[in-house]
Amino acid sequence: MLACVPLVGCFGGANPAWLAPCALVARPGSSLVYGAGARGGVVVVLDLEAGRIESQFAIAGRPTGLAWADAPRRLVVTVSGPVDAVAVYAPDDGQGIATWPAGHGVCSPVFSRAKKRLYTCNRFDNEVCAYDLSTGRKVSCIATLRQPIAAALSPDERVLVVARHLPEGTANALVVAAGVTLIDTESERVRAQVRLPSGSTGLQGLAISPDGKWCAVPHNLGRFQVPTVQVEYGWMNASALSLIALEDSRLVGTLLLDEPRRGAANPWAAGWSPDGAVLGLTHAGTHEISLIAMAELSRRLADQAQGELIGDLEFLRGIRTRVALPGNGPRALAMAGQKAYVAEFFSDTVRAIDLPTRSVVASFSLGPGAGSTEASRGEQLFHDATIGHQGWQSCASCHPEGRADGLNWDLVNDGLGNPKNTKSLLLSHQTPPAMSSGVRATAEEAVRSGLRHILFAAPSERNARAIETYLSGLRPMPSPHLIEGDLSPSARRGKALFEDAEVGCSGCHPAPLFSDLKLHDVGTGRARRSGGLRLDTPTLIESWRTGPYLHDGSAVTLIEVLTSGNPNDGHGKTSHLTPGAMEDLSAYVLSL
Repeated sequence: MLACVPLVGCFGGANPAWLAPCALVARPGSSLVYGAGARGGVVVVLDLEAGRIESQFAIAGRPTGLAWADAPRRLVVTVSGPVDAVAVYAPDDGQGIATWPAGHGVCSPVFSRAKKRLYTCNRFDNEVCAYDLSTGRKVSCIATLRQPIAAALSPDERVLVVARHLPEGTANALVVAAGVTLIDTESERVRAQVRLPSGSTGLQGLAISPDGKWCAVPHNLGRFQVPTVQVEYGWMNASALSLIALEDSRLVGTLLLDEPRRGAANPWAAGWSPDGAVLGLTHAGTHEISLIAMAELSRRLADQAQGELIGDLEFLRGIRTRVALPGNGPRALAMAGQKAYVAEFFSDTVRAIDLPTRSVVASFSLGPGAGSTEASRGEQLFHDATIGHQGWQSCASCHPEGRADGLNWDLVNDGLGNPKNTKSLLLSHQTPPAMSSGVRATAEEAVRSGLRHILFAAPSERNARAIETYLSGLRPMPSPHLIEGDLSPSARRGKALFEDAEVGCSGCHPAPLFSDLKLHDVGTGRARRSGGLRLDTPTLIESWRTGPYLHDGSAVTLIEVLTSGNPNDGHGKTSHLTPGAMEDLSAYVLSL
């Protein structure tokens, strides 16, 4: 049972905590909107008619999503860390009713009225689970591909559509892309996997039109096939919208959200006006919302080849309005009546945008926002595309949450023609040198180089210091391969192998950082005139979420790293190990 805990001073009083609103849901038939604060551990209730904060109540953990359920009326909150759970509250007074254990990284709850079920995305377990809302019993779990992060149910409740955050498979393939999973709710089986255009990554949200015809999926589009010599015209990263026809699970087309000299970085959430006339998209990197006239967009798409990437940066001219928002980091979006409500993550605000006039008409201040500490200010800058040239990309475009986008990039810092897989920035400040080939002596140097040569930003030592404070403070998440916080029997056997001098893993990957901070030629690079390719020894911590592996992203699994990715035993002496021993060794590394 969860008790309602009033938060005194969370809105400008004695305890000025940064709430970081991450989810919004409108209460049907009322003027209330609920918002979840990811950092404040709180749900706020906004009365839109009265223009005030009606109430607030604390959540045990960090909210990752909200859902409204009726018959009986319930507010469902997914919570991730320190434990993962689904929490059910009475919406009128915030009294806790029940909590259910959930999968790793649980998020994006969706309620089915017909089946009285609640669906959740278990992001790091790569599955969607269904619960009986009346009992909390887990009914089923459906495997998806990599990192399901957002879900929406069709109006007839026959199809659950799930956005997958990152690409799966190797990073050196011709097509590398994340996509969307469509699940038949009757059979609770996957109906289709829709892959988006090559370079699609960083999916955060999706929305289904009120008539059930369209699913809108905003996402980043990495142009990883070309060297990173400029950012103009989306050369390196573009922002895209993919539209899927639900009737036949077909990708209708993908169009760019940028303009010729003005990027629209980090598209995040999507939402439809109740009549389906307006499609809204938030741009977390450029602090805007796009409002698109859907009827005209549908007509324009009808003239295009089906499933194609539409590269015309003028395609939306005349039918899309970009509304600049006063705050920072618009992420969550809720549409109700003739208003769009946007939660601005870093400024602790919710804005109301009038759809007929395309203007901000009301603001709700939830807290002081980020920036009160150097680390939170650095996190804000890391996600801010406006500090770079023309708003095409932010640091987070290639490093979502400070981790990796799953793509190979041909950076110019060590010559052209040698693309390498994006590295997670976790522990980068503690494990110099930086970059795969160690061309930056420290992470501090790499931060400044990235601002100058990747964002093409004007140099700012103050900004660089804030960003490195944020990055140096990143902490690993517990592995989903742990069992109640401990190693599995297989992982314990793998730990013994890892520490065995004959196998030699711990020689280059010693605890606690699991890196010897040196460069080695392990035989996985293309031969050069000077010999092999010396690469920085990466930390193995959080390996469970950093695939694909090796510097070129050619290994999908750690088993491949230990077999086909380990020629001549240069990457640890593993050729004598049995398949079972390989599985044990992999299980240990995936538990770190």
